[in-house]
Amino acid sequence: MTTTLPPANLGSSPTRPELTVVVTVVEGGDAMPRFLTALCNQVDPPTMEILVPLDQSVHELQALQSAFPSVRFLDLGAVDTARPVESAGGQHELYDRRRAAALAVATGEIVAILEDRGVPRPDWSRTVMRVHAEPWAVIGGAIEPAPSAIREWALYVCDYSRYALPFPCGPVAWVSDVNVSYKRRALEITRDLWSDRFHEPLVHWELVRQGEVLVLTPDLVVDHHRTRKPIRVSLVERFHWGRLFGYIRAKEIGMGKRLLLVLASPLVPAVVYLRHAKVHLRRGDAMRFVAATPAILGFLVAWTAGEAIGTLTGTA
Repeated sequence: MTTTLPPANLGSSPTRPELTVVVTVVEGGDAMPRFLTALCNQVDPPTMEILVPLDQSVHELQALQSAFPSVRFLDLGAVDTARPVESAGGQHELYDRRRAAALAVATGEIVAILEDRGVPRPDWSRTVMRVHAEPWAVIGGAIEPAPSAIREWALYVCDYSRYALPFPCGPVAWVSDVNVSYKRRALEITRDLWSDRFHEPLVHWELVRQGEVLVLTPDLVVDHHRTRKPIRVSLVERFHWGRLFGYIRAKEIGMGKRLLLVLASPLVPAVVYLRHAKVHLRRGDAMRFVAATPAILGFLVAWTAGEAIGTLTGTA
């Protein structure tokens, strides 16, 4: 059974916070107090509402309430998932449903989404408000790697190279829900798309169709931490998350294009590997990138296989 939260009151209110931050629990454990400490100790922060949605599988994090009294922990109860909660697919579904539940009750003029493993830098919240003085509806930021072992760094490379500093501020095709912020209008006009599960590609593609622009800025930075997992667990996770992306993309395109993408999929790991190599050569990470190559290629192949299956079958 899923607990349903009441909808947010969207009428004008002098007490509405300037910024709502929706926190997606991904790592849990020690990652959450580290993350909340950084978020609750921002330099010159705006008025801020911090929402941490918790389902039964991570209910133990409610114990942090006394240490972080300004944070609102949302008890969602038991959340049903199509796949087992312990599986990579079930876990990602929980992330999506937690985000949607928190977005439904967010009251800020600007609403941001972060993950508990993406620690915001001290000026993050003030920077969100500064960049949203511009008319852009969706503004994403940089995702930098925290110090880690080579395999965890390889996962960072596969997930977030396009958000690695340096890069210029400007319109882009992609921003990540690990570090993204929205003007309220962007969420209101896409509410039907995310009311059940928040899939940022669907939301962003619809906003672009409606004439909005996705902007990436290097000024808005989080540092991404990753807990070490067995290689098999990481490969299975990559496969299922790739399959989810393929499923989402299949909603947007016809069968003919889906077949072409599947036929081209054997080329994808090599193409993406070279794209990542270019980024990290520019950053001066050449030796580390070479050392991480076996892991990077393994993760890329697992993702691509999942993406091809999701694209072809239209199932997650």
